[in-house]
Amino acid sequence: MPSPLSFSPLNKLKRFKSLKLCISKSLLNAPSLYDAVSSLDHFHPKGIRLPSRVLAILLRHCSASKSYREGKLVHLHLKLTGFKRPTTYLANHLICMYFSCGDFVSARKVFDKMEARNLYSWNNMISGYVKLGMMKQARGVFDRMPERDFVSWNTMIVGYARNGVFGEALRFYGELRRLCIGYNGFSFASVLIVCVKMKDFELSRQVHAQVLVVGFLTNVVVSSSIVDAYAKCGKMKEARRLFDEMPVRDIPAWTTLVSGYAACGNMESAAEVFCEMPQKNSYSWTSLIGGYARNGMGHEALRVFRKMMQHRARPDKYTFHSCFLACAIIASLKHGKQLHSYLVQNNIRPNTVVVSAIIDMYSKCGTLETAKKVFNINGNKQDVALWNSMISALAYCGYGIEAIMMLNDMLRSGVKPDKATFVSILNACSHSGLVQEGLQFFMSMTSEHGVVPDQEHYACLVNLLHRAGCFNESGNDLQVMDHKPGEHVENSSHDLSRKLESTKLEREVHKFPIRLQLQSTAAYLLLSSVYVALVKRGSLEKMRQIMHEQCFRLNQAVT
Repeated sequence: MPSPLSFSPLNKLKRFKSLKLCISKSLLNAPSLYDAVSSLDHFHPKGIRLPSRVLAILLRHCSASKSYREGKLVHLHLKLTGFKRPTTYLANHLICMYFSCGDFVSARKVFDKMEARNLYSWNNMISGYVKLGMMKQARGVFDRMPERDFVSWNTMIVGYARNGVFGEALRFYGELRRLCIGYNGFSFASVLIVCVKMKDFELSRQVHAQVLVVGFLTNVVVSSSIVDAYAKCGKMKEARRLFDEMPVRDIPAWTTLVSGYAACGNMESAAEVFCEMPQKNSYSWTSLIGGYARNGMGHEALRVFRKMMQHRARPDKYTFHSCFLACAIIASLKHGKQLHSYLVQNNIRPNTVVVSAIIDMYSKCGTLETAKKVFNINGNKQDVALWNSMISALAYCGYGIEAIMMLNDMLRSGVKPDKATFVSILNACSHSGLVQEGLQFFMSMTSEHGVVPDQEHYACLVNLLHRAGCFNESGNDLQVMDHKPGEHVENSSHDLSRKLESTKLEREVHKFPIRLQLQSTAAYLLLSSVYVALVKRGSLEKMRQIMHEQCFRLNQAVT
């Protein structure tokens, strides 16, 4: 017969706590996240409220795996069990989960409904917006903060740096130092991102000096970041000197040096540093493979990849991208197929970057039909990079009309073209002699798609007009719009002819409108740009005189 004490409220409470503990353990040991979250439905009808710590762990798993559906189910469970306004602890985890899954609207709703916010809540919001590139919203939260710590400032510096707003990043860094809020190694690593992005050697040296003064050079993350900044600026001597002075060198520091030498084209030094590494990981192998591939050394890249596989290092998407690039360089269909088969057999689903590289490889190896199949089967049709790779493949194989059709399909799919798209389509028109179409695409870049032409686009335009026989040579004094000519334009120009005088080109340019039969103001505006790109800026008046003689009038809205 059971003791009367077993039915006391105290024993009931103990049994209830024991039950919750068992439930919590079973949830955390569930075979999958979905199984764990789905079982929450059984508890709220029985009035069982799980510990906040267990729910927070589930939300952390949802954030890490970007499991939006499961995260929403946890949030629903909170509402059904009386957490209509979750505690600050749980609300912070909800905000993190929603931002990780890209749902900034729900994250903001949770934040706005919080009864009590701590510093972590505010920093969580800033970090979430920064990761999504929403700097205006991040700044709004930052300005409203009742108090800030160095994490708040560091996050804003990183956000501005990664989004290309370098002036604001440096201003925030200067303000952080002026206010003496305190900073850590991450503060210097944050501003060094700006140095890397800007490739500003002098700024890198200044930050290096500040690091020395405050004694943070022993921080391996900071010293590795300075090495990376020097390497990105092409100052490998300074990078190597600092690397040799580092008391502790981890794998990322070694890998940074390998990547730096590879970026400068010094593959011999890159290979030497790689061989000296006491330990190597997948990133180290990939850095060397990518260096060989980017420097046109396809055979060496594949040789290193074979060694990587022998050492049982696990290749990632960047490894495969570099290997497919190497196969394309040496036009090795055999190796390309082997790599592709490896992905399929190991059930590795390639991302868009790798799929684009596979398409490029098959087209460079002369198997365009296989490239089309890869595009149709594996593609994320909302990714502009994938469309660009297919348009580029068609252009490379000389199918200009099909490339234009592909671009039209892309536009109908609602995908916005970028600069790379127009480089590919202009090349397609150039290789297929589609002058009219190429000029129309060039004119539509800014007016219809908001893409400003750069050096590479003008180089494509020079080739397009040259292949059509519109002129015989270009002058040596190239000036592309309001910036100096790059090597793309100069190479295209010098390939046409190096011997004829520029005055002869001027006569040829005057014939453009007649030869191409372009009877519109926009066409003459385009040719004015070409004229500036090919001859001295002072001769632009001649084109304007031709326009006046042809009785065309400039629309006031056009400049």
